[in-house]
Amino acid sequence: MTTGTRNLGDCIFRPRSVALIGASADPAKNNARPQRYLAEAGFRGQVLPINPSRSEVMGQPAYPTLDDVPGDIDHAFVMVPAGAVEAVIEQCVRRKVPVATIFTAGFAETGPEGAALQARIVEKARAGGVRLLGPNCIGLVNVHGALPLTTNAALLKERLVAGPVSVVSQSGSMLGSLLTRAAARGIGFAKMVSIGNEADLSVGDIVSILAEDDETKVILLFLETIRDGPALAAAARRAFAAGKPVIAYKLGRSALGRRMAASHTGAMVGADEVAQAFFRAHGILRVETMEGLVELPRLVEGHAPPQGRGVAMLTATGGAAAMIADRLGTMGDTVPEPPEALRAKLAAAGIEISDNPLIDLPMGTGEGGRYARILTELMASDHCDAVISVMGSSARSKPAMICERVTGATLGAKPLAVFLAPQADECLGMLHEAGIAGFRTPESCADAVHAYLRWRAPEPTPAVPEADLAAARAFASRTAVWDERAAAGLFAAIGVPGPEAEVFRPGQAAPSLSGPLAVKVLSPDILHKTDAGLVALNVAPAELEEVAGRLLSRAADAAPGARLDGVLVQPMMRGLAEVILGWRHDAEAGPVVVLGMGGTMAELRPQISVRVAPVDSATARGMIADLPDLRALDGYRNLPRGDLEALAEAVVRFSRLGLAVPGLAEAEINPLLVCEEGAGVVALDALVVMAGEDRP
Repeated sequence: MTTGTRNLGDCIFRPRSVALIGASADPAKNNARPQRYLAEAGFRGQVLPINPSRSEVMGQPAYPTLDDVPGDIDHAFVMVPAGAVEAVIEQCVRRKVPVATIFTAGFAETGPEGAALQARIVEKARAGGVRLLGPNCIGLVNVHGALPLTTNAALLKERLVAGPVSVVSQSGSMLGSLLTRAAARGIGFAKMVSIGNEADLSVGDIVSILAEDDETKVILLFLETIRDGPALAAAARRAFAAGKPVIAYKLGRSALGRRMAASHTGAMVGADEVAQAFFRAHGILRVETMEGLVELPRLVEGHAPPQGRGVAMLTATGGAAAMIADRLGTMGDTVPEPPEALRAKLAAAGIEISDNPLIDLPMGTGEGGRYARILTELMASDHCDAVISVMGSSARSKPAMICERVTGATLGAKPLAVFLAPQADECLGMLHEAGIAGFRTPESCADAVHAYLRWRAPEPTPAVPEADLAAARAFASRTAVWDERAAAGLFAAIGVPGPEAEVFRPGQAAPSLSGPLAVKVLSPDILHKTDAGLVALNVAPAELEEVAGRLLSRAADAAPGARLDGVLVQPMMRGLAEVILGWRHDAEAGPVVVLGMGGTMAELRPQISVRVAPVDSATARGMIADLPDLRALDGYRNLPRGDLEALAEAVVRFSRLGLAVPGLAEAEINPLLVCEEGAGVVALDALVVMAGEDRP
């Protein structure tokens, strides 16, 4: 990214001149902190205090407005009240300031009036070539460049330590929390950015800049939401290609506060499942704890994603190691047994270990180089992707000895996590200085190792032949009203067929269908027919007239004004399993496809798998493997095999709906019937919701 004659990254993180708009000489005020911090850090650029009532601030010449400043300005830090920010941005435009960071709050986060003000400011800035960071952010820090351009109170107490880790946070206060936690461990940072409201520059924009920053080796994200999914996705992929892991801690693991979607799929899938799919698709590691966010970077720096072989464990204190192993087990990770070849090699050196997955050395048996030798062999072995070393009380009483046991091994081939069971800060510091990832709690150790074991390279975006979309596009282009019959037609056009169906109205000739029937009210205005009692199953053909009349009467009472186009009649069908297949355009992650167990228990006992759409066949098979109940269809104990290949193909084709139908908000098949092997799948119910529709 460039702006004017200077690179945007340079203007943000390496400005030659900084204007502090609203600078204060009162050390008790927040507005005084940036100038104080810059002076204490030894910032070598020009500091330009802007204060209309003073001729100098903290010994520096002050100016009434930006218009009065001589020379160029690379970066403006705005600290005036919200009502005055618009005029300041107009000054930035006149002076051709490339970037302005807005500390001031009182914008979109406060409601419609603040949002309107924010929109006007962004419009003027973009028209004038000014990029905005914020508003409602506490600023940024470039530790290597001695640029603490922030009001963060944590800098009053903590010394900035240079390191390889950069942070982008949607919460300004969490930057201080990360800084203080890291400072206690001697962990240093390269860049720290409070992103605020992301009115202009987004998390993705900053990550993209950091992906090209030589001082940044690992990028941490503290996220409350994903505001610009495409930008973050592209930036994360760019960082991965540059060998820089991106690690996220995201709030919103529950569905609390999220608007429920119109479909059952939307009710089943919350923010956490969608975020996880997004992170997985774009190569982002995810942690669940703040400690994990601080401690994981050292573990993954310089390493590639694992190959699915689990983690080896070596310990001199069984109980502490068992805590980690137990936690990893609950998250689905594996601790494989040491292979026979490894045990034989150690035995030849006089070191006997069992085939227990947890290699536990009794007290005193790790001396004489034995511990380091076992660790060396584990690091070189191809049966695991990472190694956990657990140390006991000696980590506190003899920290140098513990560190020697680890550093005496040949390291570097794979990630090594060292957990110290006692509170042993000195030993943690020694490990950090040696470039080894040390962990203070079993929870953070397991969290970090789990995040690494689940890390994957960004998934390639599948190529979708235009010919595969043509029929669905043509169908959608001539469809204005989306009732169930229209939705079923669209799904058939994309490649997921339904059963034979006919529309019936009381008084008409009976349909030609025979056998037990499924009868459903047909209306574009009623989404959840089953919930409203507007579906009848196992209806005999002779009963159709009476059942249809009753259902339509009930629909008229339940939804006055709804368009009622008769009933949709289908033959009753049986298969081996029912699944729910959904597509939705998520506000955070964009298009996602969802596969879950269907039927009446779907929402009570949900089993779901979510991926960013569209997906390829391998990903679709992975989604099927995610659902335990579907394993019974794969020949389990000689049970009939289901047509899982047809199910995978249905997932692939359904995931493409957004490419074929502009303005699609949600689509769902509930249930999708999985028949015996070779007999395919059948969409027994169909739902389409377009953006902006409000249907009960």
